Amino acid sequence: MQPQAPITQDVMTIKRVLPTGGPLNIVGLTRDQLRDALIGVGVTEKQAKMRVNQVWQWLYHWGVRDFEVMTNLSKDFRTTLAEHFKIELPEVVTKDVSTDGTRKYLVRIAGGHEVEVVYIPEKDRGTLCISSQVGCTLTCSFCHTGTQKLVRNLTAGEIIGQVMLARDDLNEWPEPGQGTGENGPRLLSNIVLMGMGEPLYNFENVRDAMKIAMDGEGIALSRRRITLSTSGVVPEIHRTADEIGCMLAISFHGTTDEIRDKLVPINKKWNLEKLLEALAAYPKVSNSERITFEYVMLKDVNDSDEDARRLVKLIEGIPAKINLIPFNEWPGAPYKRSDADRIKAFADIIYNAGYASPIRRPRGEDIMAACGQLKSATERSRKSRKQIDAEAGL
Repeated sequence: MQPQAPITQDVMTIKRVLPTGGPLNIVGLTRDQLRDALIGVGVTEKQAKMRVNQVWQWLYHWGVRDFEVMTNLSKDFRTTLAEHFKIELPEVVTKDVSTDGTRKYLVRIAGGHEVEVVYIPEKDRGTLCISSQVGCTLTCSFCHTGTQKLVRNLTAGEIIGQVMLARDDLNEWPEPGQGTGENGPRLLSNIVLMGMGEPLYNFENVRDAMKIAMDGEGIALSRRRITLSTSGVVPEIHRTADEIGCMLAISFHGTTDEIRDKLVPINKKWNLEKLLEALAAYPKVSNSERITFEYVMLKDVNDSDEDARRLVKLIEGIPAKINLIPFNEWPGAPYKRSDADRIKAFADIIYNAGYASPIRRPRGEDIMAACGQLKSATERSRKSRKQIDAEAGL
């Protein structure tokens, strides 16, 4: 098995069809952008900060979609807002609910493109897995999303819109008298950027969307409740700490460059040595804010005792936990899931070396919502097993 997969797929960008003129969608605008937009329709600079705060709270704390409901604004100002702006979210096309309670949304964005979003309920939290691109820039051979070519990056509004749509479906916008943050309803308590796409290849839009999610006068999620997962875009890792400040996860999956080149082809550009150097220098890494190493368990590929020992050696000195992910199979997948006993033995070696090594329980497999299975319905099953094997270098 020789590594044949390219570092990234040929980018085949479909032009985004945008309406010309008309009201500006304010969902996804940063506070500064919203301020500039309001000044542009006649709000004085002296009043701009107050108006931004008012609109922001209606939009991101109360979940309001109609300017007429913003009752602490004058009627004339509400009319001005409605003339120049709109509040528009992506469209939920379908919702599937798994037997384990996992919800998968197929979401349509501008231009008719689709992404998938997954909500995973647990006893002490509710995690929303959101997408950052239509398709994916990368070609990780074990990942279903990676068999779909990149179409385009999502805007900040399309990213934070996924969070807002899920809150709609969960009916968890606060009622009058309820506060923000931990005082409000929190069926959706955590966000993971682990859906379709490589977040660090869409950095600015991801950053702006997560700043909105963390803003204390809106959705108000703690930065420690947001985890960004990257396949290893080394130049942007330090920037993530500085400009977003969220938790970091790495799609690791291989303990040698030879294996990781096949599984995560971006390794050919930034190999294990370069990646680990960047992680060791990550400004926020500490015992309380460990880096999560995601490791998918592939039968007879990366699941030996030797792999486990190499993994421990590689991450030595980096505060870390290792999430072991039983491979979630998809139609035409070129790999098989490691046996349960093999995963347990692998986990024991890591645990005995002093690292947390939880084995992730697959969720939503019956609706193709598990890790690595996301792919928009219009793209699913377009490739044959032969094509997938060839691109994976098998």
